[in-house]
Amino acid sequence: MEEQKVPQNIEAEKAENTTTAQEVPVEKAEMAEKSGDEAENALAAREGLPADGQEPGGEPRPEGTRQPQVDVAELERRLAEQTALAQDYFQRLARVQADFENYRRRINREREEWFKYASQPLVAELLSVLDNFERALAARDQDPAQVVAGVEMIYRQLKEILAKEGLAPVPAVNEPFDPAKHEAIIQEETDAYPDNTVIEELRRGYYFKDRLLRPAMVKVARAISAPGQQKEKQENNRTEQEQEKQNPENSQTSSVC
Repeated sequence: MEEQKVPQNIEAEKAENTTTAQEVPVEKAEMAEKSGDEAENALAAREGLPADGQEPGGEPRPEGTRQPQVDVAELERRLAEQTALAQDYFQRLARVQADFENYRRRINREREEWFKYASQPLVAELLSVLDNFERALAARDQDPAQVVAGVEMIYRQLKEILAKEGLAPVPAVNEPFDPAKHEAIIQEETDAYPDNTVIEELRRGYYFKDRLLRPAMVKVARAISAPGQQKEKQENNRTEQEQEKQNPENSQTSSVC
């Protein structure tokens, strides 16, 4: 009896091993299908598309419904339209850039020409002054009075032309001294004018429109000091000279310092 039980146990183990071997491939296939679905869902989530079994809003798709099919032909048509539109925009941009480059070159050329010939109107007006000077020089052997009258006329003509261009003289005589527009060359003590007043113009200054072209060289009045003040100044000067004579070494040291 014992010898017959042993084979039965062996056959039962073989049957169990066979069943297990048949179940393993089925489980592996199920796991592979699950991993494939998960990979597709992850790829769809990364590209912003709805995952399998979900609506575009992320909500679960009702059972029995299928994901809509993608129209490849429609996508290709839209892609072709957008490509043509992009090429059109690129060509327009290239034309605009070329037009702007031509405009910039033309403006630079016109600006250079304007700076080059900006003084042409003034030179054209000064030609008449030059002609009158030539006539005056040609008549220098004639009546001197007429020559002087001609030169005075040319002077007035030149002043009118320059005034029309914006040249104006700087007020000087009898004006308070202003270092912004006057250049003091000489100071003179006098009681005929108030202190710090321009009493003589040595060289005329000019404005060009609203700018100072050059200051006027002037002589400025200085108030006469009182006799007592003059004596004090003389005494102070005499005292300083005596101190320098008594202390020559100190004066030399101070001058070196």
